[in-house]
Amino acid sequence: MRFLIWVLLYGYGSAALSFAAEHREANRPNVLFIAVDDLRAELGCYGTSQVKSPHIDGLAKSGTFFRRAYCQQALCNPSRASLLTGLRPDSLRVWDLPTHFREHYPDIVTLPQCFKQHGYFAQDVGKIFHNFRQDKHRGDAPSWSIPAVLHYGSHYNDHPHLRGDLPPNDATLEKAECRDVPDEAYYDGRVAAAAVKALQQMKQQPFFLAVGFWKPHLPFNAPKKYWDLYERDDIQLPRNHTLPDGAPPYAGFKYRVDDKRLTNDDVRELRHGHLAAISYLDTQVGKVLDELDRQGIRDNTIVVFWSDHGLHVGERQLWGKNTNYELDARVPLIIATPWHPAGQVSESLVELVDIYPTLIEICKLNAPHQLEGVSLAPILMDPRASVKDFAITQNPRKARDVGHDATDGLMGYSLRTDTHRYTEWCNIRTGAVCARELYDHRSDQEETLNIAESQTVEVQRLSKLLRSFQREASQHSLHQEP
Repeated sequence: MRFLIWVLLYGYGSAALSFAAEHREANRPNVLFIAVDDLRAELGCYGTSQVKSPHIDGLAKSGTFFRRAYCQQALCNPSRASLLTGLRPDSLRVWDLPTHFREHYPDIVTLPQCFKQHGYFAQDVGKIFHNFRQDKHRGDAPSWSIPAVLHYGSHYNDHPHLRGDLPPNDATLEKAECRDVPDEAYYDGRVAAAAVKALQQMKQQPFFLAVGFWKPHLPFNAPKKYWDLYERDDIQLPRNHTLPDGAPPYAGFKYRVDDKRLTNDDVRELRHGHLAAISYLDTQVGKVLDELDRQGIRDNTIVVFWSDHGLHVGERQLWGKNTNYELDARVPLIIATPWHPAGQVSESLVELVDIYPTLIEICKLNAPHQLEGVSLAPILMDPRASVKDFAITQNPRKARDVGHDATDGLMGYSLRTDTHRYTEWCNIRTGAVCARELYDHRSDQEETLNIAESQTVEVQRLSKLLRSFQREASQHSLHQEP
């Protein structure tokens, strides 16, 4: 009897999966591709109760959210270029803000471009690629079916636009702004409105709609009602005020947030503004998701939510990104599809470079070139599955950041395993290792103590693993067939 029940259940399950596959083939899924800027993996769904993010939390409950996803470089342009081409920064030779990935590979096919080539309508609203000046008016033109909108600008030019008198600014610091203005006074409110309009105008043709929000990047200038969600006295100061013991001084990366030395009250104001910016962003994401439901197309749309990198907000006295530490390297990632179970939580190590192969696999597209990530489809089927043993993040340092006597810059390659973070700082010209960092996340999740000198066996093992990865990556060729 048990065998008969198993056969019936298995047959029913196989038939259901077959039906789902046939339905997906006949009704090609849309893709809603939501990018955010500088959002670290601290949201309600990630266990950070102080953050009010109900809309993103709701998205996480409708799909699979990845607790341990990592960017390939903690800087906007290299991270986005890597994700959108499926290649790592070293393969693209993109490590800074100005370099366009097409300078080295003009014919490379980006993720939205791949969908466009397969008959999708590809549209960009907001910041998806970085602000390439040569593509100011169209964005990355080959990627889109129509010119991009609201994709180009500067975070520090995001001044409130509204008719009438400008309400007073209740914030006191240069990089913060608290005014009683509507959502659409700032970039992200206008991005959400344009994305809603785009969804209303979508035809029967399957679409790849990329929606890029600018927050919670500095300056922290959300409308006042989002500041009002939080009490200043409840906002905690960072616990760690210095780089990890034993870390090289260039492991951190300084950003100026104000002309004066920050007091504890200043730090609380900035962290207050950061929380307000997250909740403002969350509301805009909710507007787009609500429109997806109003149009009745959620059941045939894949939703991907990701951030280009994390952020320090005062920890180690750092304000920004560009480090290999967990706060900068780890990012939120949520993938919700109509045919994978909802409410899944994955602890598997994954990377942003994996998004490209994931989407083209589940949408049954052909890869236009060899991709350096791996598909996360097995994890979408079973969140306990694993597709890789480690994640790699890298960040460069110019010679002037290394020291007065330095003639060469460094590249820090950081390998994140299930239990450790290991980083090698290598001379860019010679490849010689100049410094090592090792953090045991089983006992030191905040990465406060570099134990590389005392853990030689583990350092040797992880260094060998990193070298093996680098040898394999160096053999990668864009001209190989997928």
